[in-house]
Amino acid sequence: MEGGNSANLQLQQLPLATAAVSVQPHTDSFSYKENLIGALLAIFGHLIISIALNLQKYSHIRLAGSKDPRAYFRTKTWWCGLFLLVLGELGVFSSYAFAPLSLIVPLSAVSVIASAIIGIIFIKEKWKPKDFFRRYVLSFVGCGLAIVGTYLLITFGPNSHEKMTGENITRHLVSWPFLLYMLVEIIIFCLLLYFYKEKNANYIVVILLLVALLGSMTVVTVKAVAGMIVVSIQGNLQLDYPIFYIMLVCMIATAIFQATFLAQASQLYDSSQIASIGYILSTTVAITAGATFYLDFTGEDVLHICMFALGCLIAFLGVFLITRNRKKSIPFEPYISMDAMPGMQNMHDKGIAVQPDLKASFSYGALENNDNMPEIYTPATLPIVQEQHGSKGVSAPPYRVLEHSKKE
Repeated sequence: MEGGNSANLQLQQLPLATAAVSVQPHTDSFSYKENLIGALLAIFGHLIISIALNLQKYSHIRLAGSKDPRAYFRTKTWWCGLFLLVLGELGVFSSYAFAPLSLIVPLSAVSVIASAIIGIIFIKEKWKPKDFFRRYVLSFVGCGLAIVGTYLLITFGPNSHEKMTGENITRHLVSWPFLLYMLVEIIIFCLLLYFYKEKNANYIVVILLLVALLGSMTVVTVKAVAGMIVVSIQGNLQLDYPIFYIMLVCMIATAIFQATFLAQASQLYDSSQIASIGYILSTTVAITAGATFYLDFTGEDVLHICMFALGCLIAFLGVFLITRNRKKSIPFEPYISMDAMPGMQNMHDKGIAVQPDLKASFSYGALENNDNMPEIYTPATLPIVQEQHGSKGVSAPPYRVLEHSKKE
């Protein structure tokens, strides 16, 4: 009996051991496949978004002199850009449902790489090969570093995969690490908002830190909403959980406030600074939020974490070099130079010429002394005696009309 029982016990344990051996490789390959799908969707989405924004920008530039401010609505280029923009956003949105948040967020460097390449290809000015290499060498080096960093991010990204069900998201939401992280983030956000609003601390780091803190909550809620939608499509309905609508409302609200602060930053600082500093801050804070909420790096060895961090640093450096070389836009300041018009007399008072300021910007009719002006802008003086309109014996102060001397 003992021999029969032991034989039956061995037969019962054999399938279990075989199953335990076969499940682990299948899980690893499946997780890697999901990571690859999510990374490819994110890369595709950011690439399409970059192309769409450049198409719409091209449409706006072509119609810059049009009397109708909404003439671009009637162009196929603008509508094609809008369609590609929606398609790219859907690709990025769906990528959060397949891969960990800490892997998807740094891949936004693809949009910076694509914008730099598109800007170089469609350059309009004439250049020589030597000038081109000297001027765009930083962009080429930055693109190379960003590509290397992206490869390291995909290769050594976290492999934590979890079904985005209502129970799992609720459990993460009330966990102590995330509650502590939220408390620290709320305190930092309130302090930054106080200095920004009350103390007028309009520094670019302050504004973009506000954007990054809001953006971290945006990507956390985006992954929850996208994951629950994908699970619902697969047959396990999750849309009847209240947590889904809570995450949806938080996603929309944080995205709106994030766009508001970005608009304020774009009015004060150059777009290249916003792109580089914003990418670094937003990626760092979002990875921290993903590691705290979704436990992305749980079970990862030290080597993978270090290589992932190295990929982030290389991508940061690449984006910084790409945006460092962009030309700052100089606003066009139209004014009418009266002395440039032949036969036109300019009014002066006591030798002070009324002309646009040659030194400062945004000046219309600033007063400039004739002694400090270049010789070419110094008009000749012709004394004119003012006709008296008052009573006799009262002399009116003469004024002089200065006319620019014409050069042969």
